[in-house]
Amino acid sequence: MNKGEETRQKIIAAAAPLFNKQGYAGCVIKDIMAATGLEKGGIYRHFESKEEIAAEAFEYAWTVSSAHRRRGMDEIPNHVDRLKHYIAGFGTRSSIPGGCPLLNTGVDSDNGNPILRERVRNALREWQSMLKTVLADGIAAGTVRKNVDIEKASRLIITTLEGGMFVSRIEKNDQALKDAMEHLDIYLESQVRA
Repeated sequence: MNKGEETRQKIIAAAAPLFNKQGYAGCVIKDIMAATGLEKGGIYRHFESKEEIAAEAFEYAWTVSSAHRRRGMDEIPNHVDRLKHYIAGFGTRSSIPGGCPLLNTGVDSDNGNPILRERVRNALREWQSMLKTVLADGIAAGTVRKNVDIEKASRLIITTLEGGMFVSRIEKNDQALKDAMEHLDIYLESQVRA
């Protein structure tokens, strides 16, 4: 990686928690300058716009957060237990300050930033695809019931987790997320496990 690419990555890594905590409108270029130690020109030498920085920062935050949440999952032989492991760590495995980048950026970009909205949509599809793969592999291995609708199950896991996280953040406690995780545990045991 050349020096220009290293600087670009440094900017992205420093901007990711800022955008994740403050949102697109709340994060100003001076915040990024302070976090990186670079002048405005030094930042815009590597990016055409704040929107481009925000999009790359979201990609970075989502990639880091997703990898952190999936840690250890593939070593678990039973596919339902893999999902339970993922769910159990969902609320505690965000390695980017500010919480879930998908939730934050999705809400932030809903009505105003089509580039960020498309990045969030792609991340959501990626997440759902990962869950569907685990479920499909589980059906093939005999650890997941053959009649499980993997599309519906993956969507249910995502919406329950994100909804629980959203309510927990509004209420400033983690009870709604705990309730959501408990509900998913019961669902996986009673409706998904073979």
